[in-house]
Amino acid sequence: MSKSYDVVVIGAGPAGYIAAIRAAQQGLSVACIDEWKNKDGKNAFGGTCLNAGCIPSKALLESSELYHRAQHEFKKHGISTGDLGIDIAAMQKRRAGIVRQLTGGIAGLFKANKVEGLVGHGKLLAGRKVEFTPVEGDVEIIEARNVVLGSGSTPIELSVAPYDGDKIIDSWDALELDAVPATLGVIGAGVIGLELGSVWARLGAKVTIIEAMDDFLFMADRDVSAVAAKEFKKQGLDIKLGAKMTAAATTGSGVKVDYEDGNGAQSIEVDKLIVAVGRRPFTDGLLADDSGIQLDERGFIVVDDECRTAVKGVYAVGDCVRGPMLAHKGSEEGVMAADLIAGEISEVNYDVIPSVLYTAPEIAWVGKTEEEIKASGRAYKTGSFPFAANGRAKALEQTSGMVKVIAAEDDDEILGVHIVGPMAGELIAEAVLAMEFSASTEDLQRTIHAHPSLAEAIHEAALAADKRALNYPN
Repeated sequence: MSKSYDVVVIGAGPAGYIAAIRAAQQGLSVACIDEWKNKDGKNAFGGTCLNAGCIPSKALLESSELYHRAQHEFKKHGISTGDLGIDIAAMQKRRAGIVRQLTGGIAGLFKANKVEGLVGHGKLLAGRKVEFTPVEGDVEIIEARNVVLGSGSTPIELSVAPYDGDKIIDSWDALELDAVPATLGVIGAGVIGLELGSVWARLGAKVTIIEAMDDFLFMADRDVSAVAAKEFKKQGLDIKLGAKMTAAATTGSGVKVDYEDGNGAQSIEVDKLIVAVGRRPFTDGLLADDSGIQLDERGFIVVDDECRTAVKGVYAVGDCVRGPMLAHKGSEEGVMAADLIAGEISEVNYDVIPSVLYTAPEIAWVGKTEEEIKASGRAYKTGSFPFAANGRAKALEQTSGMVKVIAAEDDDEILGVHIVGPMAGELIAEAVLAMEFSASTEDLQRTIHAHPSLAEAIHEAALAADKRALNYPN
């Protein structure tokens, strides 16, 4: 007799494992299937985010930032460090330890919430049946009253630069390097490319980033991206815009990269090349031909605003569906799907999903850019405040950047908040909460912020929208 569950989740990344836990909290019987295998051959829950993305990259970003600050900033604080050294092995051991703790924590959460974690491959069949191929043992057919697909995404591989796992590498291999390359090429100046480039540049690599788009960080507000571009240039990142890679070939010593820009054909040679041009939905082996699930032209699973597929009782969440490929977006979709299955009312407010780049300075935003609002024809006002005028930022010796608030001219509703500067990823939470409640700039103006704090920059930017900034000329 086959096993049967109220909910079967395929994928234990941030979207899938959260869906499984919330469904179990709703009193439903739940199984969560995942086949992720790390480079040591061991299976682990957590998907790309915990094993090869968000968490390990932030661990390395923090380590490399501390080294960079010790080199360039500590003297200003009156701190002498003597000769600095880098122990990449110890740095990587710390990263791996954090990953093990968090992925092991998911197994503990499954046990605490009575979710059955199944290690192996899950495939959706017709009639909400799931074919489960365990790592060890025979194939099983599982009956599911509801299914949640959370299969995630995988790096896009370019035909002109196929991965070899050694010199031409993807974002996962870039986190596993055991030595600092003297020269490093990065294809793509998006979130992943900038973060990985920053890590190895801080540790001593000469980094060249090749970006096909003419605009730097095209998805960010222009004022913010302009500030960020200047800061990255100061840090030594050589970012070539409007440059399209045409070929990459390994040589005896590294990789020869050919590209074209406004000046014609160019080439550079680097020790390692990271290809970080984005990710695609991962649905390999996920769907039987008669499952009834539809994919769009880019390979995403087609869902409605509530993450329902065309098959009744089957939902899809996270990177395998439309919308930004962000762990927190996927997690909230997982919560929504589980709550809807349980018969509750639930939704995701896609208008207030924050985006963060964990570079230095950090970059974060929520809502619309000024360019988007201008194109819509809606009358608006803006207010900005530089961290150079913020007391806490001065104390931290991190005064680069600014906060920009955009609001409607008619009813003062906040339409977007954009930050480049220290702890932007934490500061943006205030803006997200404010926009979730449809707050106005006046609401932020009347909210008392602790002094001295970085958050005061948000307060002052809101005041500046009405030309009332108190600590900077309007």
